[in-house]
Amino acid sequence: MSLNITQKLIKDHLVSGEMKPGTEIGLKIDQTLTQDATGTLVMLELEAMELDQAKTEASAQYVDHNLIQVDNKNPDDHLFLHSATRRFGLYHSRPGNGVSHPVHMQRLAKPGKTLLGSDSHTCANGCMGMLAMGAGGIDVALAIAGEPFYVKMPEVWGIKLTGELPDWVSAKDMILELLRRHDVKGGVGRVIEYYGPGLKHLSAMDRHVIANMGAELGATGTVFPSDKEIKRYLKEQDREDDWIELLADKNATYDINDELNLAEIEPLIAKPSSPGNVVPVTEVAGTPIYQSYIGSSANPGFRDFAIAAEIVKDSHVADGVSFDINPTSKQMLTDLVMESHVASLLQAGGRLHQAGCNGCIGMGQAPASGRNSLRTTPRNFPGRSGTKEDSVYLCSPETAAVSALTGVITDPRTVDGNFPKVKDPKNPTVDVNLLDKPLPYEEAKKVQLHKGPNIASIPKMDEMSDQIEIPILLKMGDNISTDEILAGGARVLPFRSNLPEISKFTFEIIDETYYKRGKETVEKGGHAVVGGFNYGQGSSREHAALAPRYLGLRVALVKDFARIHWQNLVNFGVLPLTFVNEEDYDLLEQGDILEASGLRSKVVAGNEFTLSVKGKNQLIKVRHALSERQIEIMLKGGIINWVKDRKVKP
Repeated sequence: MSLNITQKLIKDHLVSGEMKPGTEIGLKIDQTLTQDATGTLVMLELEAMELDQAKTEASAQYVDHNLIQVDNKNPDDHLFLHSATRRFGLYHSRPGNGVSHPVHMQRLAKPGKTLLGSDSHTCANGCMGMLAMGAGGIDVALAIAGEPFYVKMPEVWGIKLTGELPDWVSAKDMILELLRRHDVKGGVGRVIEYYGPGLKHLSAMDRHVIANMGAELGATGTVFPSDKEIKRYLKEQDREDDWIELLADKNATYDINDELNLAEIEPLIAKPSSPGNVVPVTEVAGTPIYQSYIGSSANPGFRDFAIAAEIVKDSHVADGVSFDINPTSKQMLTDLVMESHVASLLQAGGRLHQAGCNGCIGMGQAPASGRNSLRTTPRNFPGRSGTKEDSVYLCSPETAAVSALTGVITDPRTVDGNFPKVKDPKNPTVDVNLLDKPLPYEEAKKVQLHKGPNIASIPKMDEMSDQIEIPILLKMGDNISTDEILAGGARVLPFRSNLPEISKFTFEIIDETYYKRGKETVEKGGHAVVGGFNYGQGSSREHAALAPRYLGLRVALVKDFARIHWQNLVNFGVLPLTFVNEEDYDLLEQGDILEASGLRSKVVAGNEFTLSVKGKNQLIKVRHALSERQIEIMLKGGIINWVKDRKVKP
């Protein structure tokens, strides 16, 4: 039987289930990735599981999100993460080494392997011929402990690439074109696999850009072949021995078929406040900007910065424009310095920041209120930038650099002069100085965890009630993101290891009264929230499930869920339900009381049952999509209780 690359990767790692789309499968995980905004909880979960040592081939903890040290919280947690990686046998990427996704690509990613990360953009490493997926932190903790990762078998969406990108158009425009066509739900339940003659014109880092923003399409993952280009890239990184060829079989087929002619793509831009709100740059040309931002895991390559440097060389950014340069790895920054590109960016008025996620997650570089920010980041959800009423546009480095010079959004094809050609350095830097290797086991088991005052243990979760009578505390619309459920940024993320404190920010972008009202329901049986389509899109941060659960959330009833958030809700014992009849959404109002008796047996008996609305004589037909294993987890009140009950001692 002829197989595509995704099917080969899944078949090679399948430990349970059948490769039938929509059914639950268990996969062996070879590598894991955690970052500091989510990794602190993962390390606490490993401690709770009494893990002796990581069971994966390679697990890495990156410090890339919470780099700003305005007080003790972030540096204290950095010390905790360092001690935890030494204790459990993980790689440790120190502050300043760079963003997890490109650094992992440089140093650890291997074709043919599986990678699970507690960051939704882990899918970026699918550029290397890997099955790379984002997940909630506790799923990653279990994978580190040697447990399979359970996920619905995806459909494989094959996209044939033809042609070559024109001048002034780059990989960012290509993924924006797919978002223009399919919006933020286009990839839900699917792995996107690229093939065809157009691939030969895309570098390994171009593929990273495209795979990274597969998360914005809602995809489970993105897969590229491991071909001669990946071999070339690994050779540059002194890792040619890690290369294997991995291609689709000649007669491979796909569940969904699509085609994209690269030659027909034009400069595109995603308007506020969704990555799917994509239009040609020409449609918004002339719009004034306050900020132009180069960098992030969505445009992390040498070329992305070098092309911007060449565009602004011997020029100066427009008055009033903040030109923010956010390098993505220390190794790549060294090359930019050696090739004089940093000098070009600085003399043009650029503001150089440390290598890390920075403004992409709202950690610095927040735009002024009421002003437009042009960014090469992957997301522009409301408030993600760190400014509550922000106005963020997503674009390519070419569009961002040209617009920085003009002070308004500008189609880069309209500028005078030739398109600047840039090449990778002949001898690129290979730098492992800030990537600590795992300790030998005998040394590791002697390490004591360093816990600062900002770390609080996860409270005990109660089992699922058999009878509920709970108010709908919030009713929301479509595409609610995890940034809206629990914001990122410098105010919030320093409390990532302190659930009582971080919960105070829950849903504040939508309703500032939620924290107080939610807390009042905890002793009264909890509450529910109601939402529309694609509820929980965006970041994988499990805090967006855990904090509402801490404040009494017991049921989330929506039209449909984003994959990772749905899984996080299950993991923390929040019952995720969808409407059988979507028009019933209109019947419910904030403040309505949902009732059910015999709920535990109803969940076990089948995936459809009814909830009643107190005092309204209304029945709402709902369904769940839980597997037998997940039903057990739900009844126990979450996966922590389930693991303890099984007495798992990895």
